[in-house]
Amino acid sequence: MKGDARRKEIFRLLQGSDRPISGSALAKRLSVSRQVIVQDIALMRKGGTPILSTTKGYAIQSSGAYSRVYKVRHSDEQTEEELNAIVDLGGRVEDVFVYHRVYGILRADLNIRSRRDIQLYLERISNGSSTLLKNTTSGYHYHTVSADSKEILDLILKALDEKGFLAKLQDYEPVDFWANPDTP
Repeated sequence: MKGDARRKEIFRLLQGSDRPISGSALAKRLSVSRQVIVQDIALMRKGGTPILSTTKGYAIQSSGAYSRVYKVRHSDEQTEEELNAIVDLGGRVEDVFVYHRVYGILRADLNIRSRRDIQLYLERISNGSSTLLKNTTSGYHYHTVSADSKEILDLILKALDEKGFLAKLQDYEPVDFWANPDTP
C-alpha cells in the first residue's frame, strides 16, 4: 500500500473508532512498522488532520465539539475529584498544560473521556517515578476541555468553581483564556 492510501486508511480507522488506536495496532493492521505509522501521523498533522496523541494511542479530535480552557489548582489528592467533575458532566479532558515563566508552555495530551480513563491515567502516574505536570508550577495548570455544547462547558466551569479548583489568571500569563470564546 502506498503512502497516500495508507494515510487515508489510518484516517478511516481513527475516525471509525470511539477509542484511541495504538501505533503498534495500526502498524500491524497495515503491515508496516510502527515508525512508518509515526511518520504518517506527522505528515497527516502537517496537512491539517486533527490527530491527538494519547498514552493509549492516536485519535481524531472531534470537530463538532466546543472547547474551553480552564485554569485550575488543587492538591495531588484532588486530581481524581477534579477530573471526575469534568467527565461526569460530559466533558472530555483533551490535555493538561502549564505556563512556566522560564520554560514557557509545557503540554501533554490526555484524551480523558471517562472514569475508567481517569483510573488508568492515575495508575500510570502512581506506578512510575513521574509526578503530575502541575507540580512544576506549584499546582497551577490548565486543561483544554471539549464538550458537545457550551452549556456543558458552563456546567463544568460552575462545578470547578464550587469545588474551589478554579484559579485566577495572573498579569504575566500570555493569554486571557476566559475571554477566549468557545471554539466549535
